[in-house]
Formats: sequence, structure tokens, C-alpha cells
Amino acid sequence: MQTGSNSTARWKASDTRHHLHPFTDYKALAEEGGSRIITHAEGVHLTDSEGHRILDAMAGLWCVNVGYGRRELAQAAFDQMQELPYYNTFFKTATPPSIELAERLTALAPEGLNHVFFGSSGSEANDTIVRMVRHYWALEGKPEKQVFISREHAYHGSTMASASLGGQAAMHGQGGLPLPGFEHVMPPYWFDYGDTLSPEAFGEAAARAVEDKILAIGPEKVAAFIGEPIQGAGGVIIPPESYWPEVARICRQYDVLLIVDEVITGFGRTGHWFASEHYGLKPDIMPLAKGITSGYLPLSAVMVGDRVADTLVREGGEFFHGFTYSGHPVCCAVALANLDIIKREGLIEKVQNETGPYLAERLRDLSDHSIVGEVRSLGLVGAVELCADKANRTHFDPVGKAGVICRDHCIGSGVVLRAVRDAMVISPPLIFEKAHIDEAVETLRRSLDLTAQDMGMI
Repeated sequence: MQTGSNSTARWKASDTRHHLHPFTDYKALAEEGGSRIITHAEGVHLTDSEGHRILDAMAGLWCVNVGYGRRELAQAAFDQMQELPYYNTFFKTATPPSIELAERLTALAPEGLNHVFFGSSGSEANDTIVRMVRHYWALEGKPEKQVFISREHAYHGSTMASASLGGQAAMHGQGGLPLPGFEHVMPPYWFDYGDTLSPEAFGEAAARAVEDKILAIGPEKVAAFIGEPIQGAGGVIIPPESYWPEVARICRQYDVLLIVDEVITGFGRTGHWFASEHYGLKPDIMPLAKGITSGYLPLSAVMVGDRVADTLVREGGEFFHGFTYSGHPVCCAVALANLDIIKREGLIEKVQNETGPYLAERLRDLSDHSIVGEVRSLGLVGAVELCADKANRTHFDPVGKAGVICRDHCIGSGVVLRAVRDAMVISPPLIFEKAHIDEAVETLRRSLDLTAQDMGMI
């Protein structure tokens, strides 16, 4: 592929004329001169069309767990395309890769999650869950159990149903969302909501907000509670350790299904196959995506617990839901090869014992910065919360301005980090080494200095 200034200008102009990007202000992008064009990637680095080498500390979009340029994954796709490039899983049909991947996933997942429904994205997975859970309760003779409870700042996708599950205020401001039957409670976000409570006490209070909402709606109407173990796109909100055990107890008490969204946290991100292991959770349903193929091909999976699956099988009747690409054989073949790499190279153990603790240590070094209010991490996912007043945990006004400034300084210095409101987020490939963590954190510190200047704090 030819690159250079002429190619870059042509691509930028064509992209601006024809390509509508996701989650983008189209007017602002055009005024800024168009997109950054990424042309190559290898390991943990990207290369743009002008030859700049960039450290990807976000693993693409939280997903490139085994890094870029894995020939084994390309070969798995090629081999499967040669043998069987596509066939659907409708009409009582399956393919060997879809069968083998379902078996592998049930062996890795928390106890009781012995069934799999495939899709192509986390959004599709969570859309599926809404349909499946309501169908389950209808089969159980409780069709009135329709309501889903989620949390503010949650992200569960961008279809109409999955965006309704989420708690993103900006998304709810467009398209008449959330749809009826979706309720939201305060997240376990101590920095913003904790006030004078200790993190442990606040975790219990945030869990009680779930119970209060169940009681306000009526347990006989609540179908499920859904939550990410760590709220990734919400700003890497890591709950106090007191939170999840109490939420799980509340769901059991009121016969509410527990859905744990592991789209971001699955496949080694937290130093476990799934973050449910860290929190001791046994979900009724668990959506997966992103790291399942390390982003090489689109694939998602809904892990369905025995309680729900047994009813679907026992009661029978068609489940009128599915996708053309459910269980796509090439995607499943790549997922199997990806899981082999994660296991063979000990990436989960590396995150748990080496790079995860090191990232936490290096991020703590930023705690002394004048505009850093909190640092938090688990495994290879973390956040640095920017604020105007550390002592009172006061945000900059307007919220989000400092984060965008800091993000742009980081990218300008050759490191991709993400800003969520004013939290600087890191979620790198699992193959990150300590030297890569050093580079990312040192770049972030320099960018914090520049951001403090830009915000008039120095």
C-alpha cells in the first residue's frame, strides 16, 4: 500500500466526503482536517500514513489482547476460508468451529454457564440478552418480569436495546432513549458519589441502590440486573470490594437474574480469564466480545447459565431471534486460535503477576500530580482521574475539557490513551512489557503537566 503526504491528503479528503464514523462530531472532524489514517500495526505499535509510530495503550478499542500482526490468527482465518468460508447456524445446522468454540468457552467460563449464543458484537450480544431474558420469564409463567436495571455511566452497546441498557446520558439524548422497561441506578463510583463514606461503606450503599430500585418497581416486574464488573467505557469505574457480593445477594433474594457484562473485562484483561473470577461471581448470563478474537474478526458470545437454558430447552418453542453471522465459522476458528495463544503464552498469568501490579505501581506514581484526584486499576485496565481540586474531588468545568486536552497531548506524543469525561484511561494489549508501561505513564505525566498549563492551573 502506497503511503506518504499525497496518499494521506487523498485519503483524508475521501474519508471526510464519504465516511460517517461512529461516535463522531462530523462537523468538528471536517473542520480539523479529517481523520488520522492508520495503515500498519505490529505488536503493540500502530503506524499512520505519514510514518509516525504510535504506542497503542488502548488495544484498539479494548480488544487487541494478543497484539497486532499475529500470523497464526491470519492463517486460521485463511485455512477456514479455504475449507468452509461461511454457513449459517439456522435451520438445525452447525459448523465444527462453532461447536468447538462453544465447548471451549463453557470450559473457561464460571460454573454453570454451559450454553452459548453467538453474534458479531457486544451490542448484538446484549440486544440478544434482552430478548432471551424476557422470553425466559414468559416461559416460566412470569411475563410481567420485563424490567432491566442497569447503572449510570454503563455502556452495553449502541443498538436501541443495548443503548437503553446502558446509562450514557449523551446516548439517551438522541433517538428517544432509553426505551420503556430500562431503569438505572447510581454506579459504584466512589470518586464522584462517595462523599464522606469510606470506599467499603460506599460499595454497600451503591448495592443498596439496586435493592431500592427493585423494591420501587416491584420484584415481580424486574427481569434482571446487568453490570460490567468494571465500567470500562464509563471511565474504568472499579467498584469497592464490598459492592459485587452484596449485589449478587440482592439478586438472589428477589429472584432477579444477574447479568455480568464481560465484553471488555473478559479474556485476561484483569489477570483472570474473566473478571467474575476476581469478584467471585456466578452470573446467570455473561456477554462476551472484543478479546474473544483479539479484535481480528467480529464475534460475540452470550454465555447462558443452566437455569435459563434448561427452561428454553424444556419448554420448547422457537426463539425468534438470530443473526446471519451467528457462529460464523471463520470468526470462530480465529477465536479458537486466539484462545490458544493466550493460554500458550501465559498472558493471563503475566497480567496477574507481573504487568498488572507494575501498571498499578506506575499509575500510583502519578497521584502526587496537582490535577490528579485518583488513580485506579485492576490487571491491565486503569484510569487517572483529573480534577481541579484534589481535596474536595471537584471536577473541572466543563467536565470533559481537561480530558480531551490531555488525550490530545498524549496522542501528539505518540501514545494512544482515551479520555472518558476527565478520566484518562489505559487498557493495553496483554503483551505489553514493563518498558511499554513506563513509556505510557511517562508520556501521560508530561501530558498532565501540559494540561495543567492549558487549564490555567500552573
